[in-house]
Amino acid sequence: MAEPSNIALGSLGMILLSDPRVIEIPVADCGEPLAEIVTVPAITLDPRERDELGAYGRVRAGVLQRLGSASDRLPTGIRLLVIEGHRSPAEQARRFALYEERLRRSGISDPAELRRQASAFVSPVEVAPHCAGAAVDLTLVDADGAELDMGGTVNGHRTGDERWCPFDAPGLSPTARDNRDLLARCLREEGFVNYPTEWWHWSYGDRYWALVTGAPAAVYGPI
Repeated sequence: MAEPSNIALGSLGMILLSDPRVIEIPVADCGEPLAEIVTVPAITLDPRERDELGAYGRVRAGVLQRLGSASDRLPTGIRLLVIEGHRSPAEQARRFALYEERLRRSGISDPAELRRQASAFVSPVEVAPHCAGAAVDLTLVDADGAELDMGGTVNGHRTGDERWCPFDAPGLSPTARDNRDLLARCLREEGFVNYPTEWWHWSYGDRYWALVTGAPAAVYGPI
């Protein structure tokens, strides 16, 4: 596994999930259950992040409804491909610790800096949008199921490809830029927000969403 590379987080002006303002957002959970993504025929669920209990294929019911509406906004022949939805707190904590260890091996030792840089790609468990059923990692595919050129792979940070992970990464080809913009338009029109270090990560209703949109509280907490 490649060591992480520096994507100059500070210079990009990003609000990271480790930002203290995120945990300060109150949660007023609306009580919606998790729903199965496969119940929406227009959305394809990819098995690469399948877990033993199938949590990866679920999101909150309201999130799924919005995903369905976002799918309807896409051009004919283009579909949403969901890689992962809900994630257990235990799995979230495992992934966070794993990425922190990768950063330690690259020479970072300060605990605060470790937490800050790790949160660029793996949320601290206490605010994790995936643990609330509020987030999806997704991309676009064509009518044959082939992934469109997005200028980088989903979860590219795992292989040291952090350069291409930010939504606004410099140096993208025109095709990749257009495809990212297409994904963004259909999701933003349904109220989703992007985590800007990861072009593939979008959420609705969680603490990060509330901070970015100015909502008084998150409507989805850990579930």
